[in-house]
Amino acid sequence: MAGMKPGLLLFLATLASAQDFDLLIRNGRIVDGTGNPSYTADVGVRAGKIAAMGRLTGKTATRTIDAAGLTVAPGFIDIHNHSDNTIVQDGNAQSFIRQGVTSMIFGEGGSAAPSKRWQDFHTYFAELLKNGISTNIGTYVGSSELWTWVHGQKAGPPTPEELDRMRALVREAMQQGALGVASSLSGPPGSWIDTATLVAMCEAAAPYGGIYSTHMRTEGRGVFESVAEAIEIGRQAKVPVDIIHLKIAEHEMWGQMPELIATIAAARARGQQVEANVYPYRAGQNNLATIIPPWAHEGGAQALIARLKDPALRPRLENEINHGIAGTNWYNHYTATGSWEGMLLVSLSNPQYKRFEGKRMSEVIAALKKPGIDVLFELLINNNGSVPTVYFHHSEEDMRYALKQPWVSIGSDGTAVTEEGPLAAGNPHPRYFGTFPRVLGRYVRDEHVLTLEDAIRKMTSANAAKVHQYDRGLLRPGMVADVTVFNADTIIDNATYEKPHQYATGVEYVIVNGKVVLDRGKHNGARPGVILYGPGK
Repeated sequence: MAGMKPGLLLFLATLASAQDFDLLIRNGRIVDGTGNPSYTADVGVRAGKIAAMGRLTGKTATRTIDAAGLTVAPGFIDIHNHSDNTIVQDGNAQSFIRQGVTSMIFGEGGSAAPSKRWQDFHTYFAELLKNGISTNIGTYVGSSELWTWVHGQKAGPPTPEELDRMRALVREAMQQGALGVASSLSGPPGSWIDTATLVAMCEAAAPYGGIYSTHMRTEGRGVFESVAEAIEIGRQAKVPVDIIHLKIAEHEMWGQMPELIATIAAARARGQQVEANVYPYRAGQNNLATIIPPWAHEGGAQALIARLKDPALRPRLENEINHGIAGTNWYNHYTATGSWEGMLLVSLSNPQYKRFEGKRMSEVIAALKKPGIDVLFELLINNNGSVPTVYFHHSEEDMRYALKQPWVSIGSDGTAVTEEGPLAAGNPHPRYFGTFPRVLGRYVRDEHVLTLEDAIRKMTSANAAKVHQYDRGLLRPGMVADVTVFNADTIIDNATYEKPHQYATGVEYVIVNGKVVLDRGKHNGARPGVILYGPGK
């Protein structure tokens, strides 16, 4: 408004204040996040909150959106997201805003803090707010982050002094607004963390209202034991438990999801708060390095590479990769997936191997004309010990069964990226672009696995309640105005495993804290997002 005359500015301000609302959404099909049946109504927004709902005939607003033929829902809350770093590079969160996501929850084994870049969450949050963010952000503190920060890149129990330091860091994180403790236990460094240490971390979070969110120790042959461990950690620490991307990722165990669900249901029947989330795909993403046994990771990536080059260790490594480690619950991605064909390479840092991005490991093996394990070692040695990889390791039927459970919500396990530019590198999992529209298009509209109302509940109020954000997740007067407006007849994911860099379509408007961010399907550059602090702050 530079250059405007003071009188004109005063007139515009007076005109805006004379309106009933800042924003009025008319004639939409309201799916309010409770799971109750939808209805037609208007939504009035003022000062970042929902001010009124119903038939708001005669009311005026600075801006009016006609939502006739569209569905109006609370903004989607992604309960499991990995955009900790990309949101710093680009606060627009393009691939998630276009899915209708208004809040993203970070943290698994790793978290932004405590780390070399951000000593604590206060520093991290300050940088996010300084740069501006299009979505709201909340985060757990990662147990692996704590472990390596205090104990280092090694196995073995922490000393009493180290454990005290980890607990102190949990308390500090909770006081700065963390939502709880999260873990990723299927590979190092998470697989080195014993149950008692996880209980101690969670006990430190409990007085601050923290929860325990866990990528379990194994989702393969030991998945029942891993669920039992997660439940026991929650019981001992007296914290709620949310199991990340619940699945059975072992081809020989497919079909046992009903029994696994029954295990969790039994804990819930005993009065324990145990829930889970899923993503709507039958493939996950991890790293080729997870095929290498945990002991070979001690000391970090360079130590791993040295062991892969050591001929004396080759027989042991090959035997354990092919047959597992007797007497342990190590999750072996190779045996769980069942073949090299079930692995798709996401990104490679070495330009010599860039041509293999988006290719199956079986294709790479054929191209290099070498045995599979030789190729595995070569890729890791020449790409700094890390090759992000999509694994096709769980079944569609098991995923659907889990998705239908009332206590299972939706989380992407994805990262905010773009169709082009620096954040369009590699060949990521399509969930980065399509998780929420895929649920609404495929599993609601096309295949009727869920009702629209229940799917929206799983994306909104169910996730808000898990992380104690009780002023979001519902369309109600007095709630924060995080709103997603979409076309239920056309919403769909377009990203595929072969061509993932495709935004979802069908989301028309996204409103974050009362401000329009996605306008007629286009991101307008607005960054009204805030930090979703936990109850300990």
